[in-house]
Amino acid sequence: MEEIQIKKFWDHYISHLNKRNIKQSAQRWYVFYAEQYIKFNSTTKLKYHTAEILNQYFSEIGRNKNMTDWQYKQSIEAIEILICFFLKLDCCAKVDWKYWYNQSKNITPPTTINSANSIHPDSYRYSSFQKYSLDMIKQHHHHIFSQVVNEIRRRHYSYRTEQTYTHWIVRYIAFYDNNIPDHSANTSITAFLNYLAVNRKVSSSTQNQALNALIFLYHKTLGIKVGELGTFTRAKAPKNLPVVLSRDEVKSLLSNLTGIHYLMASLLYGTGMRLMECITLRVKDIDFDYHQIYVHRGKGQKDRIVPLPKRLDGSLKEQLKTSRILFQQDRKNNVAGVFLPEALSKKYPNAPIEWKWQYVFQSHRLSVDPRTKIVRRHHIHESSLQKQIKQAARKSGIEKHVKCHTLRHSFATHLLEAGYDIRTIQELLGHADVSTTMIYTHVLNTPGVIIKSPIDFD
Repeated sequence: MEEIQIKKFWDHYISHLNKRNIKQSAQRWYVFYAEQYIKFNSTTKLKYHTAEILNQYFSEIGRNKNMTDWQYKQSIEAIEILICFFLKLDCCAKVDWKYWYNQSKNITPPTTINSANSIHPDSYRYSSFQKYSLDMIKQHHHHIFSQVVNEIRRRHYSYRTEQTYTHWIVRYIAFYDNNIPDHSANTSITAFLNYLAVNRKVSSSTQNQALNALIFLYHKTLGIKVGELGTFTRAKAPKNLPVVLSRDEVKSLLSNLTGIHYLMASLLYGTGMRLMECITLRVKDIDFDYHQIYVHRGKGQKDRIVPLPKRLDGSLKEQLKTSRILFQQDRKNNVAGVFLPEALSKKYPNAPIEWKWQYVFQSHRLSVDPRTKIVRRHHIHESSLQKQIKQAARKSGIEKHVKCHTLRHSFATHLLEAGYDIRTIQELLGHADVSTTMIYTHVLNTPGVIIKSPIDFD
């Protein structure tokens, strides 16, 4: 079902709950139990469900020792309303509903229970937020999530930020039993952040993500001032030194890469760009005459210039030829133009179908834009390079934990080793504060002078 169809389906079901005077506070559980039944036999369309399927399901959930009598009976009633009053299926008359209402205490639990099938209401709040929980919450609060998405897009935040904020808001609502506390927002947020740090053991960056999402929900979407947050347990931020490869290790790593992955990895090391900055490069961003690459809207929405390695000129030009072939094919087939932020696409309406705006590293497959649902050619997926980097590190026998970002760390460290000053490297990396760049001086083991270990004094 499409999202709109799903919403209409459950709205219609809820209208039947209202007709049968089901309390509004209990309706979400009726929807929950009805969802579980539908997923129990998702391979068979609802209109073809039989009394045998219903009897089997009631027997199965009756074996769940975590389900109390009243929960079991509520589940039976939720499914009866779905089958008999909403869908009006023929199988309804063939089921002895009274028998099942009275059998909850008589069903003997099996010797082993699969905890994954437990649907005790408490698990809804403290579970690992399974897919059905997320969908259920989004359906119940679709108007809130529409506002959140509209506010995010109005501010031109990235699609990943939209996904992250939505995810944390869903988890927050789940924590408060499908409600959004509005009278004591600061206390509610503090309690949730404590739960994440103490019970879920999340990292510092994860806790900060959740905090930013909730501030956005209250302040930007609901228009509620959060005020001062109380003291809450801060997840500890580990002070890890960056993993840096030696020059020989970089050569070995790159030698085990080929084609487009070799080129992208070489750019990460040769320019210090972040992974997504490299992946989203556009044709116009490369200046072969001045040997520069323009990084637009990097982290913190900042622009900067990085050096274009001369030895990569040939490989980059070959890549542009390949991308141009795909571009010309798309124009012949009237494929929608490349993605541009809404403001740019309005200012330059022809830009999406101009060569200079195309991605350097284009995907060979067309894909659906998750926001507009338009089929177009996007850039290559970042996981492709991430997998190749891991495999290349393994083939090279490098025992360090190597990621794409490791090449950026190596870029900065090797420039320091070559005598470049810290401020220059700060500009190349796009750091807002030089203190962030200073971490690479610790890796060098050269705080001003080369330190010799005492064991080597002889």
